[in-house]
Amino acid sequence: MRINFDKMEGAGNDFILIDNRDGGIGDGDKAGLAAGGCRRNFGVGADGMVFLEKDPELDFAWDFFNSDGSRAEMCGNAARCAARFAVKIGAAGSRMTFRTLAGPVRAELTPAGARIGLPDARCPEAAETVETGAGKVELWAIDSGVPHAVILAKDLKGVEVKRLGREIRRHPRFAPAGTNVDFISPREGNRLAIRTYERGVEDETLACGTGCVAAAVTAGRFLDFASPVCLEAKGGELEVRFTLAEGRATGIELEGGARLVFSGAFEA
Repeated sequence: MRINFDKMEGAGNDFILIDNRDGGIGDGDKAGLAAGGCRRNFGVGADGMVFLEKDPELDFAWDFFNSDGSRAEMCGNAARCAARFAVKIGAAGSRMTFRTLAGPVRAELTPAGARIGLPDARCPEAAETVETGAGKVELWAIDSGVPHAVILAKDLKGVEVKRLGREIRRHPRFAPAGTNVDFISPREGNRLAIRTYERGVEDETLACGTGCVAAAVTAGRFLDFASPVCLEAKGGELEVRFTLAEGRATGIELEGGARLVFSGAFEA
């Protein structure tokens, strides 16, 4: 089978997007396609794969897979790319709503990318401490569509993101599903620098949209940050807007770039 695709990136987080509205790719084939297609050097290479599907009520639905072939509820950077891809293939207009496992997501194209509206998030009540090989680590656990552990780092450049991130990602505290791990450092002007170890990619990525949301909401709740918060990731800047009230973040919006890298086809 010859499969057409677009390769897109959002803040350096890259994805393979496939129009599957005709149902030509069965559910049982998707995980294998994602794991093979996302392999660097041996496949197209990406952090994840998105299948756009028909939906009876919304503009479309998506099926999102990490690069290891695991299905994920949500991915903020992929959602922005999916929005631009949907407009390109005629699946939606410039404003749309699509279905994810985390719930319906609203999206609107911007000149450089897209803005997405995400489901509400419950703020953690307080920080907690977990034991690691490097000693005790204080973190905030928050679900921003997928689980995240947010850690305040004094020396962000010096953090061993891959080693410590992998350990916390699989820590018994977050069993059995595991968690993504975000290391943050405040900057001037309501800005946060961030590095993320992503579950399913099993490595540090250049950016993580839901990680930026988790970090921004946590900074608003515990570090006196005000919305909007600008996140400085390795792959680019993202902006998060939200409202905090009664332990919840509502009106969450994530805005950032979404760019077509190239189009192609592969045999499967």
